[in-house]
Amino acid sequence: MNDSVECPKCQGLMVYERFYDYRDDTGKTSFCGWRCLTCGKILDPLIDSHKKNRIPAMVSKARRKGGK
Repeated sequence: MNDSVECPKCQGLMVYERFYDYRDDTGKTSFCGWRCLTCGKILDPLIDSHKKNRIPAMVSKARRKGGK
């Protein structure tokens, strides 16, 4: 496994690490993901799957609502 990648937000260095969430209601207290050392952006498999499964119409409606 590659232990560092480039951040999609700022192109900074990302490192693979384990995150802990003791308040999660799914029963999982930890997950692994990537964190940018420069901007702090976190990428993990759940975030990635939600972005891929997003319905385009809902995204467009949300953008229209915010931008008016």
